[in-house]
Amino acid sequence: MTAPPLSGVRVLEVASHVFVPIAGSVLAEWGAEVIKVEHPETGDPYRGLVTAGLHKVYAGFDVNFQAANRSKRSVAIDLKRSEGRALLSRILAGVDVFTTNFRLEVRRSLRIDVDDIWAENPAVIYVRGSAFGARGPDAGRGSYDAGAYWARSGMQSVLTSAKETWPSPARPAFGDVVGGLAIAGAIGTALYRRAATGEPSLIDVSLLAAGIWQLQADVVSEGLDGEPPLPRRDRYEVANPLNLTYPTADGRHVALVMVTPDRRWQDLCRVLGHPETADDPRFVDMDARRRNARACIEWLESVFSQRNLAEWREILADLDGEWAPVQLPSEVHQDPQVMANGYVADVDMGEGVSLPLVTSPVQFDEQPGLPRRAPEHGEDTETMLLELGLSWDEITTLKQNRVII
Repeated sequence: MTAPPLSGVRVLEVASHVFVPIAGSVLAEWGAEVIKVEHPETGDPYRGLVTAGLHKVYAGFDVNFQAANRSKRSVAIDLKRSEGRALLSRILAGVDVFTTNFRLEVRRSLRIDVDDIWAENPAVIYVRGSAFGARGPDAGRGSYDAGAYWARSGMQSVLTSAKETWPSPARPAFGDVVGGLAIAGAIGTALYRRAATGEPSLIDVSLLAAGIWQLQADVVSEGLDGEPPLPRRDRYEVANPLNLTYPTADGRHVALVMVTPDRRWQDLCRVLGHPETADDPRFVDMDARRRNARACIEWLESVFSQRNLAEWREILADLDGEWAPVQLPSEVHQDPQVMANGYVADVDMGEGVSLPLVTSPVQFDEQPGLPRRAPEHGEDTETMLLELGLSWDEITTLKQNRVII
């Protein structure tokens, strides 16, 4: 088996919650050794959300924490103590990348801002994730993805139905995972730059930037003339009825996504069991279907409503055109494409328990990601300190002084 592409790369992570830590889980899946530093008493505050009922627990494992921290090592050190900060320096000497999402005042108080880190290891790639960016009036403000990514970028307003009274809430860590993937890609680029030139990089990624990037079609279009790229219209007034979602007999939906409808119309009618409709003058081409959009959509609705989703899956498999079942998250696990490509992995948690975790969307050399479980709080502290050359007597003293656990 080919070695993962980041084998030999060491990452030091001083971060909490999801944005930035989930980038570490991606890097670990790509072969990097990721060392997560946590406070000896509290750990990553993200661990504590399970007790507040905000995280799902399966067989005693925090599903959300596992997703953001799989495949890492956890070292519990109190960085506010001089002895703890000295331990961080010893770890830092042997790493390639340093990542954090702590705000500026915290970075300065812990002496982990970019100048501090580069003074100790000038070759390290320094990554800082923020809510709103490194400059500007809100550079020092904190936020979670529901604010910086979902609300402020414009995404919440765009993805809220006009019929809704209140803006749609974000899904858990919705922007964190996008921003984290951007960080992982940026680190790979910075490693290449350092290998080619010897120069390290200072990397900035913000949740706001990730949201604007994902919503760029709307942001650019409305910035030009105030009009969205796809104006919101009544369902029955769209230009292309073959680019809509249709209900099935069992209350499910099929999404037609045919952006070249004239190429697909005749075959769609054949597969639907109504080849004669392909020549109906009202629907014969895109212009006709646009002029008679309501009639065409109502006809398609009546056809799709005659069978359940499982039947349509079999029938539409023969279609020479783009479509997709509107799946429930629970169905994704058994999707043949998901299974064939290893997009969800069963991770061994120990004691005969496995947990399904989504692998990173990038695969190298046709090898699906193989994540390992997330570490327990401070699980690797002793091992790491022994690797640094500390004796058991020194480790015991640090434990007694509550610098580590």
